[in-house]
Amino acid sequence: MDGDVVTAIVTVVVAVVIAELVDRTLARRGTKLTEGLSPVANTRLRLVRRLIFAAIVLMGIMLALSQFEEVKRIGTGLLASSAVLGLVVGFAARQTLANGVAGILLAITQPIRIGDLVTFEGETGTVEDVRLTYTFIRKGNDTRLIVPNERLAQSTIENHTIVDPRVRVEVDVWLPPWADARRALEVLGNEPELDVEVTQVEKDGIKLTAGTRADSARERGNVAATVRARTLEVLRNEGLAFTPE
Repeated sequence: MDGDVVTAIVTVVVAVVIAELVDRTLARRGTKLTEGLSPVANTRLRLVRRLIFAAIVLMGIMLALSQFEEVKRIGTGLLASSAVLGLVVGFAARQTLANGVAGILLAITQPIRIGDLVTFEGETGTVEDVRLTYTFIRKGNDTRLIVPNERLAQSTIENHTIVDPRVRVEVDVWLPPWADARRALEVLGNEPELDVEVTQVEKDGIKLTAGTRADSARERGNVAATVRARTLEVLRNEGLAFTPE
C-alpha cells in the first residue's frame, strides 16, 4: 500500500479517536454537573460536544486528503473558482445546512430544552435530545418522534414546561347517569391537590375530569394512574361510580 494512503488512513483514525476521547471527557464532566445544570445549559452543552466532535473529525479528513498531490492540485483549482464551488456545495447540501443552522439556533434561543414536555403537530412527548440536524422527542408509548430541526424552527411548538417544570395531569372518570354529581364533586374536592369538574353530561353518564400536577414530565404517567385509581376508589366507596355486576 502506498505510504500516502497509509498516512491518510492513520490520520483519519487518530482524528476519530481523539474526537471520541474529547467527547467522552466532556460527557463525563457534564454528567458530574448535570444535577446542577439547568435544561438550558444541558442542551447547549450537548450542542458544544457535537460541534467539537465534528470539527476534530473534519480537520482529520482535511489533513488526510492533504497527503495526496492530486488532491492538492484539485483543491488549488477549486479555490480559484471558490464562488462557483460555494454555490454548488450550498445547493447540494442546502437541506442539511438548513437543519444544522436551525439546530444551532434552537440550542441558542431555547424554545425547547432537553426534558421539556412539548406538543408538535399533534404529537406530545418529552424532548430527549437536540442534535445538529434532528431533534428526538420521546412519546408516551416510548417510541421516538424524530423531527428535522428546520421544521421545528419554522413551526409552532407548544411547550408545556418552559415556565414551570411541573406538568398538568388530567384523568376522566364516568359516573352513572343517576349519580349525584354534586356529591361526587364534594367528596373528590377533599382530596389534596386535586381539582375536579363536570366536563360532559350525556344520557349514558356524567364525565368528571380530575386534575393535578406532576413534578416533572417523566412522572406524569405514574401520577395519572395514581389519581385515576384513587378517584375510582373514593367514588365507589360513596356508591357513585359504575360497579361490576
